[in-house]
Amino acid sequence: MKKIMPFIILLTFFLGACNKDEVKSEIYSGRDLSIIVIGDIPEVREENITFTQKSLEDIAGDVKKTSNEFDAVFITPAHFSEADDDIYVETYQGLTIPTFFIESLKRHLPFVNENLTYETALEIEDETSYATGYLNGGREQNKTDVWRYGLHNDVKNEVNIKDVYTRMFKTISDQVHK
Repeated sequence: MKKIMPFIILLTFFLGACNKDEVKSEIYSGRDLSIIVIGDIPEVREENITFTQKSLEDIAGDVKKTSNEFDAVFITPAHFSEADDDIYVETYQGLTIPTFFIESLKRHLPFVNENLTYETALEIEDETSYATGYLNGGREQNKTDVWRYGLHNDVKNEVNIKDVYTRMFKTISDQVHK
């Protein structure tokens, strides 16, 4: 037993050091959430999340219905060049559910401001957010809520990305009162 104990201590120390770039977090266990995704559906740890792929046109076509039937909207980088079109500014501002821009180096700015595109907007210096959430009106009228979610130690890996989604789900649950 005395020979094994130093090995166990060394192994524990080594394994702990290997995972310093991964966060250990609890999964979201709140109410079921239904989320629209413009783009690819993300891999998450939670089983109480339902993702539905839709187009930006679907959302813009009936903002009130979208807000009533879903809890949030996720927009992925492959659709930023479409999502930054001025015709959707009113959509993001009219939704009563949060919109999240995944991996936007320019946060929410090119999407909620007219005459600004993702290509022409300035990149935010030292931007380390993996996702940015936006809700016009927030909990109060004449207020805009913005959330930024960074990766643990700024390390992009599967564990840290899933942690970001977990934190986003908690925000969505806190914001949406149906």
